[in-house]
Amino acid sequence: MRILSYTLFFLFPIALAAQPARSNTERLYEKSALRRDIFLQNASQVNTPGMEFSPALYLNGMVYVSRYNSGPVDEKTQETFYELFYSELDPNGMPMKPQNFSMEINSQLHEGPVSFNRKGDRMYFTRSNSRQGVSRADKKGKVVLKIYEAHKGEFDWENVQELSFNSDKYTCMHPSLSADGKKLFFASDMSDGFGGMDIYFVERQNDGNWSRPINLGSEVNTPKNEVFPFFHESGTLFFSSDGHDGLGGLDLFLIDLSKRVWGNPINLGEPFNSSKDDLGLVLNEDGVMGYFTSDREGGKGRDDIFVFEAPEGIKGIELPELQETLITVYDGAESKRAAGAAVRVFECSEDGILKNEDLYNLELMPATNRTEELTLKLVRKREEELGDPRHLTDRNGQASVAVELGKDYIFLVSKPGYGTQEIRYSTKSEGKLRPLEITIEPSNCLNLRGVVLSDPYLAKVPNAIIRIVNKCDGSEKVVRSNISGIFEYCLPMGCDFSITAEKEGYSPGQSLVSTYKIRGSRSIDAEIKLIPNANGVIKEPIRKGSIIVLEHIYYDFNKSAIRTGDSYELEALAQLMEQYPSMEIELGAHTDCRGAEDYNLQLSLRRAESAKEFLIQRNIAPERVKAIGYGEALPRNRCSDGVECSEEEHQHNRRTEVKILKINEQVDVGYDRD
Repeated sequence: MRILSYTLFFLFPIALAAQPARSNTERLYEKSALRRDIFLQNASQVNTPGMEFSPALYLNGMVYVSRYNSGPVDEKTQETFYELFYSELDPNGMPMKPQNFSMEINSQLHEGPVSFNRKGDRMYFTRSNSRQGVSRADKKGKVVLKIYEAHKGEFDWENVQELSFNSDKYTCMHPSLSADGKKLFFASDMSDGFGGMDIYFVERQNDGNWSRPINLGSEVNTPKNEVFPFFHESGTLFFSSDGHDGLGGLDLFLIDLSKRVWGNPINLGEPFNSSKDDLGLVLNEDGVMGYFTSDREGGKGRDDIFVFEAPEGIKGIELPELQETLITVYDGAESKRAAGAAVRVFECSEDGILKNEDLYNLELMPATNRTEELTLKLVRKREEELGDPRHLTDRNGQASVAVELGKDYIFLVSKPGYGTQEIRYSTKSEGKLRPLEITIEPSNCLNLRGVVLSDPYLAKVPNAIIRIVNKCDGSEKVVRSNISGIFEYCLPMGCDFSITAEKEGYSPGQSLVSTYKIRGSRSIDAEIKLIPNANGVIKEPIRKGSIIVLEHIYYDFNKSAIRTGDSYELEALAQLMEQYPSMEIELGAHTDCRGAEDYNLQLSLRRAESAKEFLIQRNIAPERVKAIGYGEALPRNRCSDGVECSEEEHQHNRRTEVKILKINEQVDVGYDRD
């Protein structure tokens, strides 16, 4: 079996006797009758009589695992250590002569499979457990494997950090980062698995850390080994397994994770799989070319890397039909085309809401109509939170963007020193896609980013009122701090400003900032400290009894299940409860007035229980959530029995409200005494 062995205590593949072929597996391809043409070729310029495996696409080339014939030797194997190599790809996608990938990453330890973010400046890789560069074994002499992160510096990779979910008690290996950077898939032998190695994933949280590992379940994992995951842009997970029905040894499988119902893994069949071990498949973004590892007969060595072409795509991966649309960006001040403008594309759900919260953060803010209510509002992320753009306008101010037909999108166009334009664009109409012309205007203001903290505890103060007074003309602008105590505003140039923060239970705080004589900077920071009148107010960052109105959790008429795609506010609520572990809530569900009163009361209770179950699935303890149904008793508008209302008005009453029953956060007294 070609996996990074956790039984032999070091990082390299080991052999497993080939298993007999089974006849009851579903396969995409058969050698006797290929359903689509697949062209397979040995990557002869990188393969040796030794082992080359686990290719990963990186910029204009490929990074893979192999080792030198000479150099430091692992005492356990009496062979050189596994290292990472880089090979540039020729115009046909064939790997050329390899070279050392990194002097900093390659060490006197085993380095294994690697994955990169889309920009290519962050990597995740497998390495033997170590301390200060020395392999670290447990009491039984076992060295587990761990996943590390590194950032690309000016000269080499640097800032190597072990990821938080690793452990000295089990192995984590074979990382695969999703294209959007939000999920990291990997293999592990944690004790809660199904046996052998299982495939897990973690999600990147708002604070940049990773969530607890989540097992992919019995659809993917078996009592044997599932390893070498690769998550493609299409939502398809490729992996290798010796537990599902296969042709022998490790076989390559795929499963579509983009739908609510996954189905069963599908064996890729021949020519991808053989009677030997086949593993580590990666596929380019277009889905027509890729690489994998096999120790099948006819290769140059023990494990070889193979290149494959699938001009019609791989069966089982349904890639959308894309068309190009031309975007032209103009500079509004100089009436000319704007080169170097960033164009970001975000797909909307069927209800018009952005998928995956790519463009917006959900922030807890006071409702405008009722002071006792809070609401989760969509606030556009800052440029640095959005990551690098996929498109930049050329010197003619143009960019060509591929979009899927029958979809709604938001195009975000930005450039330093200019205001950002947010444009909705639909491809649902028939006929040729229309080109877009977008004008951006110079922004003569400086972004103020402030934070409100308690003094002396430095706890973040949410929902503080911020008054920004322009000393030039005396005008006042009022904003509020979000749940993290942060507020933002764009300050006009050439003035002084007084910034005052206020909140009930605190003495006000003030700060002065100026936009005179600012050179080069496009932002300015401010910190305002409020003195609490009593410690109890710090322990209640959200006041007990507050109501959070979830505006976008909708239920269809007569249904208790949350609509697909309408759960992003519940996701934000789960994150809020994770941020404040003392918080206990009441989930109150409301119906519209249609139907019998008793029936609506029971329906609302089922809806509340559905929302509670959603939170429990996000690791919120059940005892922290009380579910109550209010039926049609508390409408938010005029729509009571006998009143004719539109569907939108009825939908406004089908909502879920969250009441804060208890919150008592611990105060960290390790404050700054200056």
